[in-house]
Amino acid sequence: MQIVAELPYEASDPTIDSQMISLKASGADVFFNVTTPKFAAQAIKKSAEIGWKPLHLLNNVSTSIGGVLKPAGLENAKDALSASYLKEPTDPTWKDDPGFKEWVAFMEKYYPDGDRTNGFTVYGQLVAQTLVQVLKQCGDDLTRENVMKQAANLSGFQLGMLLPGIAIDTSLGDFAPIEQMQMGRFTGETWQLFGPVISGKVGGT
Repeated sequence: MQIVAELPYEASDPTIDSQMISLKASGADVFFNVTTPKFAAQAIKKSAEIGWKPLHLLNNVSTSIGGVLKPAGLENAKDALSASYLKEPTDPTWKDDPGFKEWVAFMEKYYPDGDRTNGFTVYGQLVAQTLVQVLKQCGDDLTRENVMKQAANLSGFQLGMLLPGIAIDTSLGDFAPIEQMQMGRFTGETWQLFGPVISGKVGGT
């Protein structure tokens, strides 16, 4: 696949409208959107405004329905593709899932006013649960050295809101906690998963 255009942005930029207009003019038919949430929402909205409809690949940090896609216009984001490792809280697939029910109870207790269409709340719980596990493994030795040692010793650690087949795995030689994801397509209402869980580990499938 040939890259016909590549444009940066600054976090301090008010908009990325000019970049989107230039990308459309490039004739690109695939848009790999590697932006933070604010600019992802702008890109999705602007793409619709200028009538540019490439195959849209959206990076994982900007897939939140409540935090990104709703502000951009749900219809504007329809058919975007991305990859995920957590259960989408708006997906009815998980309504009877124990992990989802645990997350709902967590939200009701600790963040009752939180937006339950926002995947960042799921991410926040997963991060907190992982830190709790690290501290448990530390026992009474809460030195920085031991905390770092235990953070690099999470083997096959599973959490309720991770997608089936995905676990947190760290070691002294590999600090990346999650190296598995599954593709999804935005239907205009929620993310619909498809295909197998794919691993990014060396030697992974």
